[in-house]
Amino acid sequence: MIPNPPGLNAIGAPRRLVSRLVAATTTDRMSDWAYATGWMAVRAMPEFAARNAFDAGARYAARGGGPDQLRKNLARVIGVPPDQVPDQLMRASLASYARYWREAFRLPTMDHRELARRIDKTFRGADHIDAALAEGRGVVLALPHSGNWDMAGVWLVQTHGTFATVAERLKPESLYRRFIGYRESLGFEVIPLSGGERPPFELLCERLRANRPVCLMAERDLTRTGVEVKFFGEPTRMPAGPAKLAIETGAALCPAHCWNEPDGWPVEIYPPVDTSSGDVQAITQALADQFATNIAAHPEDWHMMQPQWLADLSSERRVKLAGPRET
Repeated sequence: MIPNPPGLNAIGAPRRLVSRLVAATTTDRMSDWAYATGWMAVRAMPEFAARNAFDAGARYAARGGGPDQLRKNLARVIGVPPDQVPDQLMRASLASYARYWREAFRLPTMDHRELARRIDKTFRGADHIDAALAEGRGVVLALPHSGNWDMAGVWLVQTHGTFATVAERLKPESLYRRFIGYRESLGFEVIPLSGGERPPFELLCERLRANRPVCLMAERDLTRTGVEVKFFGEPTRMPAGPAKLAIETGAALCPAHCWNEPDGWPVEIYPPVDTSSGDVQAITQALADQFATNIAAHPEDWHMMQPQWLADLSSERRVKLAGPRET
């Protein structure tokens, strides 16, 4: 039995982020109803109507300077104080975020083969996936919350078959099941981060040893299980899972990045990170460095509305993080 190490971040969507674009509610049951209504309504809309509605929501969210935490995060990326982040960048960031959710609500009813064909035209670095699978190693694709990662997943399913990822367990259970059903409808294998019959690390190792891809969101883990790294020059914590999976199984560990263009969804896969040292911190730092380069190139498409750096946490939470690291 392989122990379940910390740091397996999900391709998932925290409710508090989605609620910026779906009517805010105060009960779990109403939250689930809001998402269900959003999914049905947006799928039924003509494309132009859905686009106009979500663009209007983004403009509304940008009033008064936009979300403070988003502004703080983007300030690190572009190297200015928060009050000097251009309003244009804030508007573009919120428009990109709104676009993600508009596309997410409509994606299950879209032609996935046609989408994969379109994405393939701007997809870079697929040879790194092909090389790892040709060697029988499996591949871990580690990426930040940028662009539309679900579109990248559709491409991967259509070109290489299903892949495995993990999902945090949202409340209520009906909402969690809704998100699981959504991603399974796209062809993803979704493993619960908690509450499953077997530890997710064990299952992901099995998938990699069976020469299958694993995809993990990997730029944020502000818990005692996270690995401390420097990110845009400041300390933060990122998941240990990608590095530990690669070390345990010998799989290739490739950073990946998604961003938006007006008429498409470019994706790039980067060469495998050197994991021969077995040093989880050094490997995770290498991922962080690549993430920083990529996010700086497309800052408006990085959808990080939550605190990303330790400095943005409360003093109480920082004290808790300073305790012995969980293993």
